[in-house]
Amino acid sequence: MHRVIDPAILYFGTPVVLVSTRNEDGSPNLAPMSSAWWIGRRCVLGLAQSSKTTQNLLCTKQCVLNLPSVAQVASVDRLALTTGSDPVPEGKTRRGYRFEREKFGLGGLTPVASDLVAPPRALECPVQMEAELSVSHGLAADDPAAAGQAMILETRVVRVHADENVLLEGHENRVDPDLWRPLIMSFQQFYGLAPGRVHDSQLATIPEQKYRA
Repeated sequence: MHRVIDPAILYFGTPVVLVSTRNEDGSPNLAPMSSAWWIGRRCVLGLAQSSKTTQNLLCTKQCVLNLPSVAQVASVDRLALTTGSDPVPEGKTRRGYRFEREKFGLGGLTPVASDLVAPPRALECPVQMEAELSVSHGLAADDPAAAGQAMILETRVVRVHADENVLLEGHENRVDPDLWRPLIMSFQQFYGLAPGRVHDSQLATIPEQKYRA
């Protein structure tokens, strides 16, 4: 049996991303989010328009998309109710957020220099993607109740750093999905992937290199 429901959120399960950006004074900001998806070398982010990460991205056009594994869940959770915006935006104040300047320190994470962009990478995250902003626009322009609250930001990944422990043996540029354990957010709760595949995939018969543009 199916019933018609009206959930307040539709977070059915997406990977957590720690987005690092540069503030106007050059200091780093680090923000957890999970409204992200990839196609080719592009990553699309959905962020609140009032977010410090959004403001920094629009200003500097650069970020790092740090992908935590399940091993970094405690670090991510310590950052969950913090913001780099001072004063705290009204919507986040209602949800219990507080201003925090030293995000890396609070999360127990180590900032390390990136190669091609100014924002630092988070050393402990097994995957780190340096990226540049390509396109941005408002979300829900056709909905007066939601217009102006969120933005869609399309980024172009310019460099990928991966821990050797998640790479596929015998392949220089491939991540082993049996070794990579992404942190997943589903309806405000943290989850990981169960070990092992549930079924062989016909898509996996296509050599991964054929997807390279």
